[in-house]
Amino acid sequence: MTALDAVAPVVGTLRPIGLGELVDRAELLTRLDRKYMLPLTDLPFVVAGLDEDVQVLEVDGERQFAYRSVYFDTPDMEGYLGAARRRRRRFKLRIRTYLASGQHFLEVKTRGPRGTTVKQRVPYDGDPGRLGPEARAYADDVLGAAGIDSRDFRLVPTLTTLYRRTTLFLPGSGSRVTVDTDLTWALPDGTELRTPERTIVETKAGRAGSGADRLLWSLKHRPCPVSKYGTGLAALRPDLPANRWLPVLRRHFPTAPALNGSPA
Repeated sequence: MTALDAVAPVVGTLRPIGLGELVDRAELLTRLDRKYMLPLTDLPFVVAGLDEDVQVLEVDGERQFAYRSVYFDTPDMEGYLGAARRRRRRFKLRIRTYLASGQHFLEVKTRGPRGTTVKQRVPYDGDPGRLGPEARAYADDVLGAAGIDSRDFRLVPTLTTLYRRTTLFLPGSGSRVTVDTDLTWALPDGTELRTPERTIVETKAGRAGSGADRLLWSLKHRPCPVSKYGTGLAALRPDLPANRWLPVLRRHFPTAPALNGSPA
């Protein structure tokens, strides 16, 4: 089954919601994220089981959108290690590109109270492969406000991700669900890893969860510590500590370099 075969039939019958309305009703820049990695063949059962009033993001007649994210970290992987070692003050920094429109955004993620994720972002007009001076100043300000002094950090590209995303809106709870398929991870040296038979489903809601979470739990899927950045680097770089992600790697990334020939 291809990603198109899994997603298109089940979202094709849903009522659309425009981007402006979705942002107004469910921007959720401060939220609790729960991520699930599951076989692509299970996806139709998940989408079909959601509330009847579920809506799908539609822009210019399209319901799946290609994304590219370039992540930046220090040469000694301060951001990665913060996640791997579950530090309270940790961050992710990326330039996300919406490939259909060519729009770029600089996004900075930090940890908020009680395990929430706080994402702040601004449009970015520069080269998505590097941080310009204004972008760097913005990142330093956001990180500084979160208690992370990054002024002496040298930030370099460390990972690129590519995928296709479908976004669902659950009006009853005001929550969102994203479905990512055709997942690809690439290091700066060109080393790639693909997981065409897997999908990452992410719910973005309050602490109590949403109807989508309860549905996934009923289908025997549990949240797992899968992070496109952390898990992707752990899979591709055997030199990095990966204990936090080893169960996910063993189950969903059997061809990962970290599990084949080199210790994780």
